[in-house]
Amino acid sequence: MALAVSVALGLGMTACGGGTIGYIWVLGTQYNQIGGFKVDNFTGNLTAVVNSPFSSNGTDPVALVLKPGGRYLYVVNKGNTSTAGNISLFSVGGDGVLTFQQSYTSRGSTPVWAAVDSTGTFLYVLDSLYPDTPAYPNPDGLGDITVFQIDSTTGRLQLVPNQQIKDSNQTQLTFFPVGAKPLMMRVTNGCVLTVNSGDQTVFPYAVGTSGQLTLTANSTITTGAGKITSISTNGSYVYLTDAAATSDSAGGRILPYTVTASTCALNVLTGGPVNNLPLTSNPVYSFTDNKQKTLYVLNRSSTDSTNETSSISAFTIDPTTGKLSALGTGGSAAAGNPYSVGSGPVCMVEDTSNQYVYTSNNVDSTLTGFRIDSNSGELRNMTRSSTFPTVGQPTCLTLSGSIN
Repeated sequence: MALAVSVALGLGMTACGGGTIGYIWVLGTQYNQIGGFKVDNFTGNLTAVVNSPFSSNGTDPVALVLKPGGRYLYVVNKGNTSTAGNISLFSVGGDGVLTFQQSYTSRGSTPVWAAVDSTGTFLYVLDSLYPDTPAYPNPDGLGDITVFQIDSTTGRLQLVPNQQIKDSNQTQLTFFPVGAKPLMMRVTNGCVLTVNSGDQTVFPYAVGTSGQLTLTANSTITTGAGKITSISTNGSYVYLTDAAATSDSAGGRILPYTVTASTCALNVLTGGPVNNLPLTSNPVYSFTDNKQKTLYVLNRSSTDSTNETSSISAFTIDPTTGKLSALGTGGSAAAGNPYSVGSGPVCMVEDTSNQYVYTSNNVDSTLTGFRIDSNSGELRNMTRSSTFPTVGQPTCLTLSGSIN
């Protein structure tokens, strides 16, 4: 009994709560696992799902995405030099229990990201390299998007070939080429946008019918970033994080754009790049809250040599122009902004009830949780615990509300 109580306290379990409002799944590369947690409505505390952790059914899991409705989870296993990467499909049962269904192989090698369209009809998988063949060589080390159609009943995947491009043998390609060394991808405003670290560009496709991705006139968008690390979207607004230090911002910048639905062109917002908050460094991820009022930027490190903490920078989004300003008053950051998180953060999510934000922290194998001030967007400590142990060396995480 004493052991059970000790474990419960370590996971933030309590006898009191307000019911489960969602489920978090987080990937761990140490043992190729998926940690599952229930989110308590009243406190935001996390408790382990029955039978958690689950095997990722692959090697080096790095990304995951839920089909809208929360019944199916897709895990991207990056693979390594001895094991090919794959996409593992899981069904989500009662109380958030995962059941492995089967694995799929993307067309390229080393998959790194995945996204689902808003209807839950198509899964887009981002590969580091597209297949280098004599008929369609890849001398520049370009990546690709593999498109799958999702069965609405079973969640199973069926490959969607590229009907617009053929190789030198006049054979249809099974992938959609993108830029070199792609990192991340977002689907927004009728567009699929990838960020490519090889040449600091964004590669845009327009979403067509039957899962087809259509090249636009702006096939490669130069960002001017020094070290592009992530992309987030907010309707017609797009925000990139640039970790390269500049003469006026040692902690990097946020590059803000609007995206044109018809052409998927990116247009720099008036005022241009926005400096990250003082003492922050190495921004690696960002997202806009569900109310589209605040942009949160996840920083792995700090320029303060005496207190090298990881953190979240918070910015207010102007509802009319999309411009960013430090969350606070009079242009000054609010007390506590940036907000400290666990060591080596990788990803972050917001729960569907707009109450809580969680980060996955790779170095100390924890999750950090915050309450969101519904009026200001400021982040507050949880009422009971803000740090939760999780699977070893976590990478990304996702969160589902009710499952239907």
